[in-house]
Formats: sequence, structure tokens, C-alpha cells
Amino acid sequence: MNYSDSFRDKELVQGLARRIAELTKGLDKPLVFMEVCGTHTMAIYQFGLRSLLPPQVKLISGPGCPVCVTPNSYLDRAIALCRLPDVVITTFGDMLRVPGSSSSLMEERAKGADIRVVYSPLDAVQIAARNPGKRVVFLGVGFETTAPTIAGSILAAEAQGVTNYFVLASHKTMPQPMAILSADPELQVDGYICPAHVSAIIGADAYRFLCEEYKVPCVVTGFEPADVLQGVELLVRQALAGESKVEIQYSRVVRWEGNAKAQAMLADVFTPFDAPWRGIGVLPGSGLRIADKYAAFDAELAIPVQVEELKEHKGCLCGEILKGKVSPFDCPLFGGKCTPESPVGACMVSSEGTCAAAYKYGR
Repeated sequence: MNYSDSFRDKELVQGLARRIAELTKGLDKPLVFMEVCGTHTMAIYQFGLRSLLPPQVKLISGPGCPVCVTPNSYLDRAIALCRLPDVVITTFGDMLRVPGSSSSLMEERAKGADIRVVYSPLDAVQIAARNPGKRVVFLGVGFETTAPTIAGSILAAEAQGVTNYFVLASHKTMPQPMAILSADPELQVDGYICPAHVSAIIGADAYRFLCEEYKVPCVVTGFEPADVLQGVELLVRQALAGESKVEIQYSRVVRWEGNAKAQAMLADVFTPFDAPWRGIGVLPGSGLRIADKYAAFDAELAIPVQVEELKEHKGCLCGEILKGKVSPFDCPLFGGKCTPESPVGACMVSSEGTCAAAYKYGR
């Protein structure tokens, strides 16, 4: 038995499900818990965890997929950049098929644009070092999990004297949208399955204000079936007791204080700004832009480009899905005009997207 097998043990998982059912027996109104991590979304669909829960517990998906929450305006700028003759776009692979207003990076690469998939931002720095006649742009998309690695690439480029490396930054920070969703009277979320990877960086204490200001329970949970169900059980117990506090189920990875070194790197290289989120809007202080002291690496400042007029795709409910207000199965495009092979909306692109997980694994 390997390490993950113990967290997928059938008897353990079913026992947790029975405990949750016993705790919630007789509730008139279901408890609604939201996960805000794409890996949680995928795990819940992949392992069929909703089918193990009683009707008194409802799991909904929030804005936990970094590719999904990235707005069309960012994609449009990246596409405009890739059309410049001396620009090389470097990116993680899941950005290629995200539709912009009228094109995608995949379509542009098919037309001849130099777009390369890398596995680390440091790979992009090396591409820049080997191609001094090119301007190499890395698409910096992600939450607090990936942002430190991208900050590290900027520091590495500076240390190595690589002046043709740039980052088009679209980093988001997670607690702010959770606060917005907590205040939305249409949602009435009873608790959060907090993102594990993000929490490893920012620490579980970052969610304390949600419990204090919005009286909503929070549990930082791992990704295996037993992790998720134990997290749900902890949320149920808090909700039934009228409590609202932060608990760490994923104690084998997450600490209250987080990763101090990564936090210091983020504070040095980036600065907060009011960032646009797909479907949610502009949230004050929810984004990370490159700090003024590293402005030479900021692609948006260093490489001016004409960006096309923003267009949204008619009929796509990705924005409402990201807010947890509808499910993928409510979207008229789901599984017909919009599939992983031919996505209309960003939620169908990444494996962490709610629509992509629902399409692959079903209800």
C-alpha cells in the first residue's frame, strides 16, 4: 500500500460518509459548502464524493481554477504580444486553448506564432538567455501557489543579467473573492473547503477574518477522498454548533503561518492591485502586479501593444459557475457546443475547471 492508498480506503471513506449522514439527519435545510480550489473540484468529481453525501449536504464549486478566473482581456493582450515578430510566448500548457475575444494561443501558434510550453518559469529565463535577439514573455497566471516561482524567475533573470525576459502578470490572491462570496445574499455559503496548495504558502491564519467578519466556518483540506470528507465533517460539526473558526485537516502539509520565505519573495517582487476576475469583476487588492523596482520585467509596461476590443462569448455561463450560482449542467452550451476538445468558455479548458471535471466524470 502506498501513501495515498490509505486516504482512499473504502471502509474509511464510507465510514466518514455515514458519520456525516448521521450528523445531518433531520436537517430541514441543506448545508452548502464551497470548495475554492481546482484540484478539490477535480477530486470531488473524480471520486464521486457528492454521491456519498446525504441530501442535507451540498457541495458547490467556486473560483478555484486560475485559468478559469483569468479574464478575456488578459488573453487578448497575450495574443497581441505573440503576433509581434520578435516575441516568444512561454506558458504552462493549460493556457493554450483558453479562448480570448476572437482567438486563442493555440490558434495563433498554428498560424506561426512562437509559443512554447514550459514546465517552470526558469525554463523561460533560459530560453531568453539563449535567444538575446528575442523578447521572451512568460504568462504569469495563478494564485499564491505559483506566484512565488514566477517571482523567483524574475530574481533569477536579474541575477543572471537576462534583460530580454518579461512576465505578463495576472496573479490572483484567494481570500478576497471568498469574502465577496461570503457577503453575497444569493449564495449563503455555510462553510469553505479552503485551498490546500494556496494555504501552504499563505497559511491557514489568512482565513481567520472570514470567520470573524462573516461568521463562516473554514477548513483547510487535502485532496484525497478521506481528506475531503473529513473536511466536510469538520464543517458540519462547526455549522451545527454555531461556530465559525479555521481548522486544518491537511496538517501533514499546511501550517498556520504558511511559508515565510515564499511570502517574503512575493512581498519583494509583487505589489497588490485591483484585479479583474472572470464573472466576479474587479476586486480591490486581489491581484499581484510586478513591483516598481522590477518594472523592467513587466511585459505590460515594457512591450506596448494594441489590444483588440473585449468580447464575451454569448451563452457561456462560466462566470456564474465560478461564483457557484449555477452548475455546469445548467449551461446550455455544456457538452454540446462546449467540450474539452472545442471549449467555448475557460471553465471547460483546464483539468481543474468545473466544466471540464463535470464533463469528464459526470455528476
